[in-house]
Amino acid sequence: MTGCVIVGAAETDRIGVVPDRSVLALNVEAGWRALEDAGLSIADIDGIAGAYSPHGVADAMGISPTWVDSTNVGGCSFMIHVRHAVAAIRAGYATRVLITHGESGRSRVGVPPRPRDPASMTGQFEEPYGARAPYTKFTLPALRYMHQHGLDETDLAEVTVAQRRWSHRNPRAGRKGLLTTEEVLAAPLVAYPFRAPEVCMLTDGGGALVVTARDDAPPSTRGRAVDILGTGEGTDSLLISEQRDPGVSRAIRAAADSAFAEARLRREEIQHVMSYDAFAHLPWIGLESMRLVAPGGAAELIRSGATSPGGTLPLNTNGGGLAYTHTGMYGMFAIQESVRQVRGEAAAQVPGVRVSLALGLGGMQSAAGVLVLGRI
Repeated sequence: MTGCVIVGAAETDRIGVVPDRSVLALNVEAGWRALEDAGLSIADIDGIAGAYSPHGVADAMGISPTWVDSTNVGGCSFMIHVRHAVAAIRAGYATRVLITHGESGRSRVGVPPRPRDPASMTGQFEEPYGARAPYTKFTLPALRYMHQHGLDETDLAEVTVAQRRWSHRNPRAGRKGLLTTEEVLAAPLVAYPFRAPEVCMLTDGGGALVVTARDDAPPSTRGRAVDILGTGEGTDSLLISEQRDPGVSRAIRAAADSAFAEARLRREEIQHVMSYDAFAHLPWIGLESMRLVAPGGAAELIRSGATSPGGTLPLNTNGGGLAYTHTGMYGMFAIQESVRQVRGEAAAQVPGVRVSLALGLGGMQSAAGVLVLGRI
């Protein structure tokens, strides 16, 4: 079976507030930067993928693809694009695939309006009862999980405190200030139990990847190409109120099990984790659903310092969606940090990372994608 690698990985020059770039422009900029990182030109690309109009991005960049993937299931789309790109390369449908992301989440430049649909599942069964903004949809599941495992607001605050220890070391992070649990608990309440630092940022920016067969990697990427060891995807109910267990995501579990089976690795071999964190409780759900810790054990793991600098399982080392950036679909940035850590190029580098895991979530936890990346 053909082994595939990521040979190009880059983010837009600016992330945060970028009012002079549209969604298309952010995708294109990220694409060019990833090609430069890979030492490739548009003539080398015959596959393209993205959650925003990949055919439009291809046209703007002058690429004529023979394979296109427009999968959009929210923030995990990019993990799934990588999985699909690997499948396309193995099937002979493409040789080198460019995956782009760009989102004007804060400035809203070039963002088409998305009117609410009262006939949709959420429009019928959740939104009429006040569950509209994402943070209002996660309140009850988070509280149920906390009740089930005997956790309180201090435990939830510890997630943010731990991730600020990483973002404090990252010059590009949007929220770099260290926090104490007392400071988190004193912050304004957004929707109980979430306080402002426990809710992700809203930013502009983008990133892109270039995927190819290992044997087709450009010579210039020798030593920097990152192996795609395992991939997985999964789904759950569109209604978060109908998902069976607030502490175990069927989507995450299916995606993680597939990725580990393909990678032929044990959970204990993972050295670094990027777990989607639009809200502070989601790293708990991610770690437990991927079976990296026992049920109810994620809070203690984080509290112990194991996920912080110097710990045994470094987690969200760029600061995550809570403190690095979150354009609305965060998964691309999680992959970027996994690639940087394996390459040894991260701002807050963990020594000796050879295997990293990146988890993405989409659509209120209704979809998930997992990548196991590394050099082994």
